[in-house]
Amino acid sequence: MSPDKTISWDLDLIKRYDLSGPRYTSYPTAIQFDASLSEEQLVLNGQTTTDKTAPLSLYVHIPFCAHVCYFCACNKVISRNRKKAQPYLDTLYKEIEQAAKWYSDGRIVNQLHWGGGTPTFISDEQMTELMNKLKQEFNLLDDDSGDYSIEIDPREASLETMRTLRKAGFNRISLGVQDVNPVVQKAVNRIQPTEQTAAVLTAARDLGFKSINMDLIYGLPHQTFESFNATLDTVIDMSPDRLSVFNYAHMPDRFRSQKHINAEDLPSPETKLAILESTINKLLDAGYVYIGMDHFAKPDDELALAQQSGQLHRNFQGYTTHSDCDLVAMGVSAISQIGDVYYQNEHDINAYSTAVDTRASAIRRGVQLSTDDQIRRAVITQLICHFELDPKPIEKLFCIDFKEYFSQEQSELQLFAQDGLIQLDGQRIHVTAAGRLLIRRICMAFDRYIPKQQATQGFSRII
Repeated sequence: MSPDKTISWDLDLIKRYDLSGPRYTSYPTAIQFDASLSEEQLVLNGQTTTDKTAPLSLYVHIPFCAHVCYFCACNKVISRNRKKAQPYLDTLYKEIEQAAKWYSDGRIVNQLHWGGGTPTFISDEQMTELMNKLKQEFNLLDDDSGDYSIEIDPREASLETMRTLRKAGFNRISLGVQDVNPVVQKAVNRIQPTEQTAAVLTAARDLGFKSINMDLIYGLPHQTFESFNATLDTVIDMSPDRLSVFNYAHMPDRFRSQKHINAEDLPSPETKLAILESTINKLLDAGYVYIGMDHFAKPDDELALAQQSGQLHRNFQGYTTHSDCDLVAMGVSAISQIGDVYYQNEHDINAYSTAVDTRASAIRRGVQLSTDDQIRRAVITQLICHFELDPKPIEKLFCIDFKEYFSQEQSELQLFAQDGLIQLDGQRIHVTAAGRLLIRRICMAFDRYIPKQQATQGFSRII
C-alpha cells in the first residue's frame, strides 16, 4: 500500500467519533485490574498458561528524573539527588532475582526495554551493573541480535554514556524531544537545544545503534500550526527511524505537574486538529509509513515490515514485533503479561520497596483473562495492528461462529460501515483510510467492559 493511501483526513468523521477511549496496550485494560486477586493466584495462573519454551521480553522501570516536565503523566520521582537511585536499584535486584525464578527457565530474551522516568538518571556504572544483573538472572543474547532499547533524555546522555549503553548491549534508543521551539520548551520546563538532541543522535549512529525513535507531543502550551510544522521540519531533517507523535491530554486534577501549565496557553481544539492533519501529511510526504496510534516508521523499519507481513503486535510497551514473548516487567508500577495473566506492581515507590523487601516481589493488582477476554483481545489486536480482521482464524482457534458470537456488535459495525470507517466483506472487516485515525473507537465496539462503566472515564480522547 503506497504511503499516500494509508490514511485520509475526514473532519466530519473525526468530530463525530472523537470521544475518549482506551489506547488498547492491553485488553482488558488496566482499569479492569483487580486488587483482590492474590499474588500467588496471578503468578501460578501465569505460569500455567504460558509457553515455557517461548522467548521473553523484559521491561525495567527507572522512575527518577532530575527535572520535572510539566506535561508528563508518567510515574516518576523528581530529585536532583542521584544517591537516591542506589537503594531503589538494590531493591530492583531482589525483584529481578524473584522474577527470574518464576519465569526465566533459560528462555531467550528477544526484547529488552528500560523506561522511566529517565533511565539515564542513574550513573554509567549503575547502568552497567543493572545490565549485568539482568544477564546474570536471564538468558540475554550476546550477539546484538536482540531488540534491546532504552529511553533517553538527551540532556542526560553524554558521549561516554552512549558508549556505555552500546557496550552494555543496547542497540535501539528512544529520544524524548516533544518540541524544539524554545518558547514551548520553557512553558513545559524542558529546555533542550536542538544541537543537544542532534549530538546524541549522531553519536548513536556512529556507535552502531540500529534504530532511533523520537517522541513528539502536539497540543502543548504556545504551540501553533506554524511552530509545530517548523519542529517537524527540524525532526524530519534528523531522519529518525521511528516517530511517535502524541496528543497532550491536559488533566491537571490527575497529574499534579500539569497544574503548572496554563490552560489558556494551550492551542484550541481546532488548532490541534490542524496540527495533526499537517503532521500526518508531512510525515507521509517525507516517506514515513503510518503504523497507527500516533506511530510512524520508515518503510524498511521492522515495525513497518511486520505490519506488512501481518506480524505486528501490541502490548504494554506499544507496537512491537515480538508477539510470541511473555512480558516480564520489573520496577515500580511496571505491568507484566504472562500467559493469560496481566499484573501490575505497586505504584508508590515506598510501597514497592517495602513489598520487595518483605516478599521479593511487589504485585499489587491484576487480571486473569477469561475465554471471552481472549477472544476479544484477539479481535482488537488484529484491528489495532493491521486495520483489518479475518474472523476465520479466530473462529478456528476458539471454536466460535463469529457473527453469532458478536451478534450484539453487528448493528454498530453496520453503522461504522455506513459512515465510511470500515468496509464489510462478508464477515471480514477492512478499516478504511478515513477510519484508521479512529481505530480506537472501532475497537471499542468489541470491548465488553466499556458499557459497564462511564465509557470515557479515565481515558484520553482518541484525537
